[in-house]
Amino acid sequence: MPNTKPRRSPLDKLLRLFTLDPLDRDLFLAETPKGEGRLFGGLVAAQSALAASATVPADRALHSLHAYFLRPGRHDAPIRLLVDRIRDGRSFTTRRVVAHQAGEAIFNLDASFCVHEPGVSHQDPKPAAPPPEGLPDWEDLRAEMLHDTRAKRRQAVEVRVCDPDDPSGAKQPPNKRVWLRTIEALPDDPRIHEAMFVYASDRTLLSTASRPHGLPWGKRSVASLDHAVWLHRRARFDGWILYASHSPVAHDARGLVYGAMYDASGARVASVVQEGLVRVPR
Repeated sequence: MPNTKPRRSPLDKLLRLFTLDPLDRDLFLAETPKGEGRLFGGLVAAQSALAASATVPADRALHSLHAYFLRPGRHDAPIRLLVDRIRDGRSFTTRRVVAHQAGEAIFNLDASFCVHEPGVSHQDPKPAAPPPEGLPDWEDLRAEMLHDTRAKRRQAVEVRVCDPDDPSGAKQPPNKRVWLRTIEALPDDPRIHEAMFVYASDRTLLSTASRPHGLPWGKRSVASLDHAVWLHRRARFDGWILYASHSPVAHDARGLVYGAMYDASGARVASVVQEGLVRVPR
């Protein structure tokens, strides 16, 4: 008989990876997907943020994290997430998470949670950007530049590109705007929305640092080194999110990138900073 088992969507698969198995009070096990090459760093960051939030009262929202990518993660090998309860204050809670895989530390994260507090509020205006409808899809562009239709991947987060890289290798300004959206609606759990912002924040940044050097897909080798995220308000990854990034400096094969995420209302939901390796493959 034919297999009638429904095929899970990429988002379903990702949400399953967001479900951690508690091994002890501050120890969690996270699964990894099948695949080849380096494990996506945004997944490890999101799983680590979820491990930290599992030890924090629900009324405290994730507002910042600072992380280092220590070693490349592997597919098909579970990750142990060890949480250290650094501080439980009246307004802020601090956690440290170290992710271990195959007996080695691969990722380190410090996360801070806070209670809601009325107070000062301002932001820069949302940058202008063409609407996402009709813009090229990130995966289509990637497959086209690599001249390999098999390179197109089924992703949980759809990415529409406002500023495509030049496939000829022409140098371009160190700026990029993309629209992000999950392919299906997310559960209402605020921790899942926080984790999705962390997950998606690792997308597209190092391609921004590659643009002034004429290094599109197939002509660059990149890897995240350290990563920081600030969530300025209760994070809701609903609808299209505009992700604007700028790389002000690169040196010694390391590029620095600033990112900002805006929701449909124009509110700046998150700020991101990442430094990563940007190399020309030998």
